[in-house]
Amino acid sequence: MTMHSALARVQAVFNYFTTVAVVIACLASLSVLLHPADDATANVELANVQVIKGRPHYYSAKREEYAQIRFDLDADLTPLFNWNTKQLFVYVVASYPSSSSANETSQAVIWDTIIPAPESPYSFAKLKERFLPDTTNTKRSSRSKKVKTGKEVSAKLRLRNQKPKYPITDISGRIAERGNVTLVVGWNVQPWVGVLWWSDDGTVSTAKSRSVPRTAGKVGRSRVFSFPALKGSSRTSTSTSTSSETVN
Repeated sequence: MTMHSALARVQAVFNYFTTVAVVIACLASLSVLLHPADDATANVELANVQVIKGRPHYYSAKREEYAQIRFDLDADLTPLFNWNTKQLFVYVVASYPSSSSANETSQAVIWDTIIPAPESPYSFAKLKERFLPDTTNTKRSSRSKKVKTGKEVSAKLRLRNQKPKYPITDISGRIAERGNVTLVVGWNVQPWVGVLWWSDDGTVSTAKSRSVPRTAGKVGRSRVFSFPALKGSSRTSTSTSTSSETVN
């Protein structure tokens, strides 16, 4: 009877462990299909928009027209989090007619944020804190550490007159007085294992992206507005207090 070497046994155990890990990862990625996310909602409203001529970025080589859009955002994205969610990427996109063709639409992200998943009570850090507490620190330092580590970003967003992170520019260098502009809220669910899930907001337009499964929920889309005239003219900014539309 031939005896297996130690190396062969270690390799067999490693192969078995790898197979089990892959199967568990596949089951975890497929199990999220049973997690409903229909209750996720997002509403966006235009607060103010101005068109300015200058250098939109510090590295810009020339002066051009760019738009600064402030907005109000209300969103409850808690249903998008489950046992396989690592983080959530939320963004606001401005859609407007392209300067090259009236039948084409340009899209530009004006604001985004990352919402990490809340820490699991069974994570390594939580288990270590529970069963192997650090007794060397003082009560004051441990209390401040608790406050620091316990800080979590909420999946419920309520922003008012939010300043954009990114200005909007156009390849033509002109963007003033262009109409049919809308703001759209979108998100991307990034799992620990599996495919990326996109909101069905119309911002992902490639054929490859359309084949990726999308999350459910009510995506926010603002009312149509227009970019105002260049700042310094008779009409320099546009504001609105009307409520945004919510579409499926």
